[in-house]
Amino acid sequence: MTAGEVVSTPEEERLVDFVSFVFDTTQSTWTRVFAQRGVQHLDARLVLFRDAVQSACGFAQAATGPFYCPGDHKVYIDLGFYEELRSRFGAPGDFAQAYVLAHEVGHHVQTLLGDRFGTSNEGSVRRELQADCFAGVWANHMSRAGVLEGGDVEEGLGAAAAVGDDRLQRMSTGTVSPESFTHGTSAQREAWLRRGLESGRIENCQT
Repeated sequence: MTAGEVVSTPEEERLVDFVSFVFDTTQSTWTRVFAQRGVQHLDARLVLFRDAVQSACGFAQAATGPFYCPGDHKVYIDLGFYEELRSRFGAPGDFAQAYVLAHEVGHHVQTLLGDRFGTSNEGSVRRELQADCFAGVWANHMSRAGVLEGGDVEEGLGAAAAVGDDRLQRMSTGTVSPESFTHGTSAQREAWLRRGLESGRIENCQT
């Protein structure tokens, strides 16, 4: 993990520890899943930042939100996004935060398996929904390992629904334009996360 100047309060330190723990579980989970398929897994790296960061994919500001850069195999998380997830999007809870990280790791898995979705809006939606499904596969493994607590699944599903294109567009402009979707609707995002969660199989994530 690479962290900039992000540890300044006890609450932030707790969040850094939690995010680091979740990230480690995603790497160990996908290492096992890949091994079962006879494929070698390459670990991603985690970068925590505030305000702005330079990546192999270019310069990004906090407004960009969490993202994965295939150019350097790193997941970039602005810790401030988690407060926004709770206060602006109405998706509180540790597992909501874990889902966001697991989704970005899902993009790393796509890169390792071969991302063939292309650059169209439709391709982008399919890519994002598959990353949601992959996050569900990780959650399935966490559930079987006894890591999840009561209410965790609901938090994750709520977070997926909270960041659907239709909901975000309605919040920002009051209208919904399906032709401009890049991530999928709230219902789609929740459904694909649930699909991965219930099956625990990447074969079920063909969007």
